[in-house]
Amino acid sequence: MERRSFVRGAGLAGVLAAGSAPAIVHAQANIRWRLASSFPKSLDTIFGAAELFAKRVGEMSGGKFQISVHAGGELMPPFGVVDGVQNGTVEMAHTAPYYFVGKDITFALGTAIPFGLNSRQMTAWMYEGNGLTLMREFYAAYNIVNFPGGNTGAQMGGWFRKPITKLADLKGLRFRTVGVTGQVMERLGVVVQALPGAEIYQALEKGTIDAAEWVGPYDDLKLGFNKVAPHYAYPAWWEGGPQLDFFINSKAFGGLSAEYKAMVQAAASEAHVDMQAKYDARNPNALRQLVAGGTKLFRFPKDAMDEAFKQAMGLYAELSNKNPAWKKVYTDYSKFRSEQNLWWRFAEAGFDSYMQAQKI
Repeated sequence: MERRSFVRGAGLAGVLAAGSAPAIVHAQANIRWRLASSFPKSLDTIFGAAELFAKRVGEMSGGKFQISVHAGGELMPPFGVVDGVQNGTVEMAHTAPYYFVGKDITFALGTAIPFGLNSRQMTAWMYEGNGLTLMREFYAAYNIVNFPGGNTGAQMGGWFRKPITKLADLKGLRFRTVGVTGQVMERLGVVVQALPGAEIYQALEKGTIDAAEWVGPYDDLKLGFNKVAPHYAYPAWWEGGPQLDFFINSKAFGGLSAEYKAMVQAAASEAHVDMQAKYDARNPNALRQLVAGGTKLFRFPKDAMDEAFKQAMGLYAELSNKNPAWKKVYTDYSKFRSEQNLWWRFAEAGFDSYMQAQKI
């Protein structure tokens, strides 16, 4: 028995040594891709997700599948990455889909819309609901296959030269934001300007804009917004759980072997979880630093949020009447949101509201 086992083992070793191993060992080709990010290298949270993704693919492939990661502006403008992927200029990008509502407002549903899903709900809709299927059907028209690529969690409401105390204070305000938020803000009398993250500080400093939103304490502190606008709003009712995506050219993805496709999916999933873990771990201390340095927090007034909610729901109904792609995705999204809100008001919200009232 021992001799037969040894012979079988030696036989397998001989096959491996002779280069006749199963196809999975040697069949993978060497591949080089380029990834265009919409974000600056200074943001280790958002830009870092793309770096983690590329690192894991390289490790899992034994170095055969290499992806170089390029910050916004290196290969193309931060808001030009969809065109880059669609046209095959680069194989993939890491971005926030709502940057591209100018192409079709349905892109926003891949990231966040005002009064939408929180981060866990968004992940649930993507992986266990119909979110990933519906968004991939939509992105197919742009030669894109998407994978969830991170979430910031609920964001802060931005930096203001003066606090907002009532709805009327928003009228005429020059505010940096993106996505569907801009359309809702405009209905509130806000003058909206869409700027990449790297351009916000200078615009605030020069007074080109009066206020701006980005993400939250950790990133905002890095970018120095507290130095040019002292008042910090919360919550970002327009970004309860904004998701980032990896956009991959459909032809490039289709040309991968099954093993490489699995590596891409696994690496994207890790990057997706890792990003929010970083934000959840780093935001508390960053907020303490900001407040200690003189930042003044204020909550958006209820009349402003109530009117924003009313305008948002009206906008979504209008879009459903005139944009078939939006209607198809949003109908499913809104049904999922309704079911989630029914559940979250009990266990999750009940637990959170109690804990946040305690002195720990």
